[in-house]
Amino acid sequence: MGGGIGESPLRPDGTIKVRGEFAYSSDLWAEDMLWGATLRSPHPHARIRSIDIGPAMAMAGVQTVLTAEDVPGDNCFGLKYADQPVLASDVVRYEGEAVALVAADHPETARRALEKIVVDYEVLEPVLDAERVAHDESLPRLHPDGNVVRHQKIVKGDPRAKADVVVSGVYTVGMQDQAFLGPESGLAIPAEDGGVDLYLATQDLHSDLRQTARALGLPPEKVRMTMSGVGGAFGGREDLSIQVHVCMLALHLGKPVKMVYNREESFYGHVHRHPAKMYYEHGATRDGELVYVKARQYFDGGAYASKTPVVVGNGTTLGAGPYKVPNVDIEGWGVYTNNPPCGAMRGLGAVQPTFAYESQMDKLAAELGVDPVDLRIRNAIEQGDSIPTGQVLDYPAPVAELMERVRALPMPAEQAGPVDIRNLPGGASNTTHGEGVVRGVGYGVTIKNICYAEGADDFSTARVRLQVIGGEPAAMVHTAAAEVGQGLVTVQQQIARTELGVERVTIHPNDTSVGPAGSSSASRQTLVTGSAVKAACEAVRDELFARVAERYDVDPAQLSLHGGKIASETRGVLADLVEVLGDDVVEQTREYHHRETFPLDEQGRSDRVHVQHAFSAHRAVVDVDLDLGLVKVVQLACAQDVGKAINPDAVIGQIQGGSAQGMGLAVMEEIKVVDGRIRNPSFTDYLIPTILDTPPMEIDVIERGDPNAAYGVRGVGEPPTISTTPAVVAAIRAATGKELLHTPVAPEHIV
Repeated sequence: MGGGIGESPLRPDGTIKVRGEFAYSSDLWAEDMLWGATLRSPHPHARIRSIDIGPAMAMAGVQTVLTAEDVPGDNCFGLKYADQPVLASDVVRYEGEAVALVAADHPETARRALEKIVVDYEVLEPVLDAERVAHDESLPRLHPDGNVVRHQKIVKGDPRAKADVVVSGVYTVGMQDQAFLGPESGLAIPAEDGGVDLYLATQDLHSDLRQTARALGLPPEKVRMTMSGVGGAFGGREDLSIQVHVCMLALHLGKPVKMVYNREESFYGHVHRHPAKMYYEHGATRDGELVYVKARQYFDGGAYASKTPVVVGNGTTLGAGPYKVPNVDIEGWGVYTNNPPCGAMRGLGAVQPTFAYESQMDKLAAELGVDPVDLRIRNAIEQGDSIPTGQVLDYPAPVAELMERVRALPMPAEQAGPVDIRNLPGGASNTTHGEGVVRGVGYGVTIKNICYAEGADDFSTARVRLQVIGGEPAAMVHTAAAEVGQGLVTVQQQIARTELGVERVTIHPNDTSVGPAGSSSASRQTLVTGSAVKAACEAVRDELFARVAERYDVDPAQLSLHGGKIASETRGVLADLVEVLGDDVVEQTREYHHRETFPLDEQGRSDRVHVQHAFSAHRAVVDVDLDLGLVKVVQLACAQDVGKAINPDAVIGQIQGGSAQGMGLAVMEEIKVVDGRIRNPSFTDYLIPTILDTPPMEIDVIERGDPNAAYGVRGVGEPPTISTTPAVVAAIRAATGKELLHTPVAPEHIV
């Protein structure tokens, strides 16, 4: 039998995706289907005086126009707090906020109808500066409880500690977009029972269900959701987008309705990475031992809360980095502004502080005159140490080993013979022949929490069925866990093959007819849903063993299942699985709850604030044209601890993809927001790395299993995104001698 744990079987969706045959959510179709569209606010902050839908309703082909008055349930939703209206009723808080909905018989008709809706706005002064918002109570309140979503302190040791050597800096991180290729889309079909069936691309079916049912005024059992093909997510599909809107239209008209955002609307229609401003100060002894870290972090959450509370929690609890620091004083604020809403994105809450504290470690190394890698190794956290919250790491934390390994990976070869200008910064455009090009090398390492934290009951449900089909045993795995490109479909098959000893495993379409699986975020699904699948498989196996034990009078604890045979430790093969099953179907459902976490107290203390942590380290090699300010990343090298590589090829793919996304934040990706308005809502002006920008990668995967997790697994997807950015910026600093306090680094920062 092949394709079990530790192997790399082909993905069941891989071939059809490569061939372009895979059906994504935007490909959905139904008979008599109508098209929905959303009217959005042109202002970051304004009061709605009136809405006139008459001109739009008079258009041929327009079936209905809905406003806030037509929301059948509660006109609010939100991941953490229900603070965002389904449709704005009295005030708009960001450019792009949904104001009205149209359904028409053609998508172009629906879009033209939006232009006919007349909204009378009283434009208000926008609130835009996150740092000012955190401290200035005289600013207009954007929400009834004020403008601070969360304020968190982390205090350890003596906050007034002194040190021999002190370095400080003010660091900023731009607003990054998840930039998934598949736009927000879905198809809602009204049902005979007064409910609705929604087919959509999402990251968390049951979170969507809870919020959507509440807004529709329906019991949850009348809102049924099924996953359709997802064209990437990276956190941008955790919040609602089309869900309530398309269901409202379908229920109102009694016909199927489809919604698909265009690219510009997608930039307005989902959350982004929180831009941040961070003040950091590090103190150390003269021989390079960290004495204290002080930090003030400001996260701009935009108009609505989304995941801002979690970003502040992660940013502060992880804000000192993967280092032993006896004295910590970190304070973080997440605030409301009239900027675009920000929420989950890969590396949630850890990306911003990692850029700051890793920049500080390089600055400290320069001040001390020591190698930056050696400084990190000297201060690296390890198993048995505690993080600033007081949580003791009772699992491997091989930070020093990762730094040693990434430093030892082969460097890119120097180009021999004539210079190929295509390999130089801007060389493809013939801007240089090598003059003024300087090479730099930089390092970065990170610590990232896995799963939800601070007392959240983060669990997953799996249903496993085993029966004989076509003369052979076959298993089916059913969860609500979203496959968003990470390869979870393959992981579930691998676990079932390993635990049940059968070759044939299929994955049931993900829907809400099975219990919750939580979000495909926080690098959690392999650990949480994988453990649920394992538990359900074990329950199926136990039922089979009970049958065989009774039939053959053996101890079920001595039985094993492999290759379709049930065997005893003492008597060998006892029965064929096909024979034991017969015409029966054995089905079991299990939940997996990870070990408990606990909230932070007033000083930011918690015995276990996070489930587990993951670590990765990067080395970046860059060439920089000092005259033009152009950068080419020549190589990315990564060493990462994955606990256990369930699927080694998929692990490498996750590290490669995450590294490219982190590189994008380092050198090109930033949503430009001016006076609350997005200035580059397109892939023409919002740049992301292509295959031509992505360098060769050297990857060293180590497996230091977490004894508290099934198979020892540790989340993989987020850490490589986080440690890449500071490594690339450090390499650019090394080449240019510039301080570079903002990421992404633009040509004007270099020249």
